[in-house]
Amino acid sequence: MPGAAEQRTDRLARVTLEDSLVRNVSADAAHEREVAIYDLLSDNRFAIEAGPGPYHLHLAIVENRLVFELTGPDAGERVTFMLSMGPFRRILRDYFVVCESYYQAIRAAPPSRIEAIDMGRRSLHDEGSRVLQERLSGKASMDFRTARRLFTLICALHRRP
Repeated sequence: MPGAAEQRTDRLARVTLEDSLVRNVSADAAHEREVAIYDLLSDNRFAIEAGPGPYHLHLAIVENRLVFELTGPDAGERVTFMLSMGPFRRILRDYFVVCESYYQAIRAAPPSRIEAIDMGRRSLHDEGSRVLQERLSGKASMDFRTARRLFTLICALHRRP
Protein backbone atom coordinates (compact mmCIF):
# COMPACT_ATOMS: atom_id res chain seq x y z
CA MET A 1 0.00 0.00 0.00
CA PRO A 2 1.51 3.36 -0.98
CA GLY A 3 2.43 5.80 1.76
CA ALA A 4 0.66 9.11 2.29
CA ALA A 5 3.32 10.97 0.29
CA GLU A 6 2.75 8.78 -2.78
CA GLN A 7 -1.01 9.43 -2.61
CA ARG A 8 -0.70 13.23 -2.56
CA THR A 9 -1.44 15.00 -5.82
CA ASP A 10 0.51 18.18 -4.99
CA ARG A 11 3.94 16.78 -5.73
CA LEU A 12 6.53 16.02 -8.35
CA ALA A 13 6.74 12.27 -8.85
CA ARG A 14 9.37 12.25 -11.60
CA VAL A 15 12.03 14.62 -12.88
CA THR A 16 13.90 14.20 -16.13
CA LEU A 17 16.45 16.41 -17.84
CA GLU A 18 16.82 17.36 -21.48
CA ASP A 19 19.43 15.17 -23.18
CA SER A 20 21.66 18.16 -23.85
CA LEU A 21 21.90 18.73 -20.08
CA VAL A 22 23.09 15.23 -19.30
CA ARG A 23 25.56 14.67 -22.13
CA ASN A 24 29.26 15.39 -21.75
CA VAL A 25 29.30 16.06 -18.02
CA SER A 26 31.82 14.73 -15.56
CA ALA A 27 30.97 11.87 -13.24
CA ASP A 28 30.94 14.35 -10.32
CA ALA A 29 28.50 16.69 -12.10
CA ALA A 30 26.26 13.74 -13.05
CA HIS A 31 26.27 12.53 -9.45
CA GLU A 32 25.46 16.02 -8.14
CA ARG A 33 22.46 16.20 -10.49
CA GLU A 34 21.25 12.73 -9.49
CA VAL A 35 21.45 13.65 -5.79
CA ALA A 36 19.58 16.92 -6.43
CA ILE A 37 16.79 15.02 -8.21
CA TYR A 38 16.65 12.35 -5.51
CA ASP A 39 16.39 15.00 -2.77
CA LEU A 40 13.69 16.87 -4.69
CA LEU A 41 11.60 13.75 -5.23
CA SER A 42 12.01 12.56 -1.64
CA ASP A 43 10.01 15.47 -0.24
CA ASN A 44 8.25 18.17 -2.23
CA ARG A 45 5.02 20.16 -2.45
CA PHE A 46 4.32 21.33 -5.97
CA ALA A 47 1.06 22.14 -7.78
CA ILE A 48 -0.07 23.85 -10.95
CA GLU A 49 -3.41 25.41 -11.79
CA ALA A 50 -3.90 23.26 -14.90
CA GLY A 51 -4.80 20.15 -12.94
CA PRO A 52 -3.86 17.73 -10.20
CA GLY A 53 -0.66 15.76 -10.06
CA PRO A 54 1.43 14.00 -9.25
CA TYR A 55 3.50 15.58 -11.99
CA HIS A 56 6.34 14.61 -14.23
CA LEU A 57 8.74 17.56 -14.61
CA HIS A 58 11.01 17.68 -17.62
CA LEU A 59 13.65 20.42 -17.36
CA ALA A 60 15.48 21.95 -20.29
CA ILE A 61 17.46 25.06 -21.07
CA VAL A 62 16.52 26.59 -24.41
CA GLU A 63 17.95 29.87 -25.66
CA ASN A 64 19.00 30.91 -22.15
CA ARG A 65 15.58 30.12 -20.71
CA LEU A 66 14.78 27.51 -18.11
CA VAL A 67 11.92 25.39 -19.45
CA PHE A 68 9.58 23.54 -17.09
CA GLU A 69 7.48 21.02 -18.97
CA LEU A 70 4.91 19.35 -16.73
CA THR A 71 2.52 16.49 -17.36
CA GLY A 72 -0.08 15.13 -14.97
CA PRO A 73 -0.89 11.56 -14.10
CA ASP A 74 -2.79 10.84 -17.31
CA ALA A 75 0.01 12.39 -19.42
CA GLY A 76 -2.64 13.92 -21.65
CA GLU A 77 -2.18 17.58 -20.89
CA ARG A 78 1.21 19.21 -21.04
CA VAL A 79 1.93 22.58 -19.42
CA THR A 80 5.11 24.50 -20.20
CA PHE A 81 6.62 27.43 -18.32
CA MET A 82 9.66 29.30 -19.60
CA LEU A 83 11.73 31.45 -17.25
CA SER A 84 14.46 33.82 -18.31
CA MET A 85 17.74 32.98 -16.62
CA GLY A 86 18.50 36.71 -16.28
CA PRO A 87 17.15 37.10 -12.73
CA PHE A 88 19.21 34.08 -11.64
CA ARG A 89 22.51 35.02 -13.29
CA ARG A 90 24.00 37.14 -10.49
CA ILE A 91 22.79 34.76 -7.79
CA LEU A 92 24.28 31.74 -9.55
CA ARG A 93 27.57 33.51 -10.22
CA ASP A 94 27.87 34.67 -6.59
CA TYR A 95 26.75 31.28 -5.30
CA PHE A 96 29.47 29.44 -7.23
CA VAL A 97 32.14 31.91 -6.06
CA VAL A 98 31.07 31.45 -2.44
CA CYS A 99 30.94 27.66 -2.87
CA GLU A 100 34.51 27.67 -4.20
CA SER A 101 35.61 29.77 -1.20
CA TYR A 102 33.81 27.33 1.08
CA TYR A 103 35.58 24.30 -0.42
CA GLN A 104 38.93 26.05 -0.09
CA ALA A 105 38.19 27.12 3.48
CA ILE A 106 37.34 23.57 4.52
CA ARG A 107 40.95 22.59 3.82
CA ALA A 108 42.67 25.17 6.01
CA ALA A 109 40.46 27.87 7.53
CA PRO A 110 39.36 28.03 11.15
CA PRO A 111 35.82 26.87 11.93
CA SER A 112 34.56 30.43 12.43
CA ARG A 113 35.62 31.35 8.87
CA ILE A 114 34.01 28.20 7.44
CA GLU A 115 30.75 28.97 9.29
CA ALA A 116 30.71 32.56 7.99
CA ILE A 117 31.21 31.43 4.40
CA ASP A 118 28.57 28.74 4.82
CA MET A 119 26.08 31.32 6.11
CA GLY A 120 26.71 33.40 2.99
CA ARG A 121 26.29 30.33 0.81
CA ARG A 122 22.98 29.45 2.45
CA SER A 123 21.80 33.05 2.18
CA LEU A 124 22.43 33.09 -1.59
CA HIS A 125 20.71 29.73 -1.93
CA ASP A 126 17.68 31.09 -0.06
CA GLU A 127 17.65 34.17 -2.30
CA GLY A 128 17.68 31.99 -5.42
CA SER A 129 14.85 29.90 -3.98
CA ARG A 130 12.74 32.99 -3.31
CA VAL A 131 13.38 34.31 -6.83
CA LEU A 132 12.29 30.93 -8.23
CA GLN A 133 9.08 31.04 -6.21
CA GLU A 134 8.40 34.60 -7.36
CA ARG A 135 9.09 33.79 -11.02
CA LEU A 136 6.73 30.79 -10.91
CA SER A 137 4.05 32.67 -8.96
CA GLY A 138 0.69 32.39 -10.73
CA LYS A 139 1.93 29.36 -12.66
CA ALA A 140 2.97 26.91 -9.97
CA SER A 141 2.91 26.86 -6.20
CA MET A 142 5.44 25.19 -3.96
CA ASP A 143 6.69 25.36 -0.42
CA PHE A 144 10.04 26.92 0.36
CA ARG A 145 11.77 23.55 0.88
CA THR A 146 10.70 22.48 -2.61
CA ALA A 147 11.90 25.81 -4.05
CA ARG A 148 15.27 25.23 -2.33
CA ARG A 149 15.54 21.74 -3.80
CA LEU A 150 14.59 22.97 -7.28
CA PHE A 151 17.15 25.76 -6.99
CA THR A 152 19.75 23.15 -6.00
CA LEU A 153 18.96 21.30 -9.22
CA ILE A 154 19.20 24.53 -11.23
CA CYS A 155 22.62 25.14 -9.66
CA ALA A 156 23.68 21.59 -10.52
CA LEU A 157 22.62 22.16 -14.12
CA HIS A 158 24.74 25.31 -14.33
CA ARG A 159 27.83 24.05 -12.58
CA ARG A 160 30.73 23.70 -14.96
CA PRO A 161 31.45 20.04 -15.78
